[in-house]
Amino acid sequence: MRVDIWSDIVCPFCYIGKRRFENALDGFKDDVEIIWHSFQLDPDAQYVEGQTVDQYLANRKGFPLEKAKEMNAYVTAQAAELGLKYDFDIAKIANTLDAHRLLHLAAKHNKQNEVKEALLDAYFTQGKNISDTETLIQIGTANGLDAAEIATALKSDAYKQEVEEDIYHARQIGVQGVPFFVFNNKYAVSGAQPTEVFKQVLDKVKSEEKPQLLNADGDSCGPDGNC
Repeated sequence: MRVDIWSDIVCPFCYIGKRRFENALDGFKDDVEIIWHSFQLDPDAQYVEGQTVDQYLANRKGFPLEKAKEMNAYVTAQAAELGLKYDFDIAKIANTLDAHRLLHLAAKHNKQNEVKEALLDAYFTQGKNISDTETLIQIGTANGLDAAEIATALKSDAYKQEVEEDIYHARQIGVQGVPFFVFNNKYAVSGAQPTEVFKQVLDKVKSEEKPQLLNADGDSCGPDGNC
């Protein structure tokens, strides 16, 4: 079985969805190939020294800071139920283009899932700047990639086209928010669904003989900043 997943590193529901999906895979006997695809919630985002995620969200959405804090507290609580320790007090807003390029490089070496996990952890729990080249090199090398190859790629436009193609493909298939899961190019699941829903989809894909589109809407993040 092949599962294509569109997500962004700074999307809180993407990390939650990843863990719920992985929990659904626990005990699933068929082999599952996971392909991570790029999606940018805010292509214009830039790292600003001292800016908090709460401030960024409030400014982008145009509502009070307290509301932004409440929204982030909500997703933090959901993440905690899965053993994920979000820390929005130290998280650093950053552009994710280079991080997505690193993921395409990682795919070349069959290390994409490991690097994806490391990037999410770096952003949500460690407060690292995931647009910083040295940080990306450290993440890549810690997961089996070559430092020189990473540096060379990030200094050039390598894998930028692949990122753009992922985003274009997302538009073509109607992706409105992430995470977005496509099973065997036949079944689509939108959002960070509960683990039980993913289990049902996995079983359905495994047993269904005739193609059938399964749409299920769950919590997700959209390009307009809604999470």
